Amino acid sequence: MPEPHDPLVAVDLYGTGIHPQSWRRQDSRAEDLFTAGYWTGLLGQADSAGVDLAFVGDTFAIATTGHADQRGQLDAVAIAARAVASTERIGLVPTVTVTHTEPFHVSKAIASLDHASLGRAGWQVDVSAGQAQANLFGRRDAQDAESLWAEAADAIEVVSLLWDSWEDDAEIRDVRTGRFIDRDKLHYIDFEGTHFSVKGPSITPRSPQGQSLIVIGARDEHSTRVAAARADVIRIGAPTVDAARDAADRVRRAAAEAGRDSASLRILLDVEVVIAETADAAGRDLAQLENWSGSRYEPASILHRGDAPGLSRLITDVVGAGGVDGVTLRPLALTSGLNEITERVLPLLRPGDRAPDSGVLRERLGFTRPVNHFAGQD
Repeated sequence: MPEPHDPLVAVDLYGTGIHPQSWRRQDSRAEDLFTAGYWTGLLGQADSAGVDLAFVGDTFAIATTGHADQRGQLDAVAIAARAVASTERIGLVPTVTVTHTEPFHVSKAIASLDHASLGRAGWQVDVSAGQAQANLFGRRDAQDAESLWAEAADAIEVVSLLWDSWEDDAEIRDVRTGRFIDRDKLHYIDFEGTHFSVKGPSITPRSPQGQSLIVIGARDEHSTRVAAARADVIRIGAPTVDAARDAADRVRRAAAEAGRDSASLRILLDVEVVIAETADAAGRDLAQLENWSGSRYEPASILHRGDAPGLSRLITDVVGAGGVDGVTLRPLALTSGLNEITERVLPLLRPGDRAPDSGVLRERLGFTRPVNHFAGQD
């Protein structure tokens, strides 16, 4: 587990920023949003600066109100896959929602990303709420939150079993006998649940991490319950450092109730960021976004509006007193915010020259390699 003075730092890459009006800034690069170069540039920049994890957001929802809201996006897994060649260390964690997506496809996509990145892939699990998203697929009506997350729990179990359906040494590539795999080391998962019936096995060999990192945001009681039972990394939101500590404690208690060692989790606090060279400049940037939207911005978690030294102090305080392992920085305006984070904030948090950590993502975050569920079975 990272030491308190060396917190985990993740960034949330979503569109031109999490504020829906961020695309209107002159430096937003909104004209490049649907190009590969936009995403590989941002992810390469974060990687070179030493950011630990990059969350690439995705959703089936699209803005339906406000003519000036940013609309449309690329597929998060495709973005992460494209960025493999332009990054070396950073964990690539795309969001894949499970409500209208088959877990077999999810398992194959994330395992392929883990292979391509040599063990740097994660999966941020989310659900698709509301009738508007259900109508895009036309298969069923919208579900309530409890049902959505019950289905997500089943999907995570299916994906995890499929990741294990090839043992680590299933590939033998015996030229003499013509056997590429040892069929005794491929396993049917025979999953029968409320939402899925999946026989397996996967068509993708077990990946470098064995099990890619699973990330879930604990936003309500239903997502928290699933996160505490199944996630490796749990994202929380809180308006203050004290509230973050309380939220982290609740997550750890829920993990213990689910029979897990709470010390095996990594908890990251979302920090929404409006950052500039000075606090006054950051205030003006936020005021401009609010003026465009016609309303005051209401953050979903703690908001830093200020300069780089202030954000560095906040991160140190959060990890020291907030009971979390690190933060997920969520710039309201992505391009300018990431510039400040990589050029000014990270050097304050991690001064001096330091060679990037090596090894697969799980090892770097302090997790052990998962034992294969099927290994040793007849």
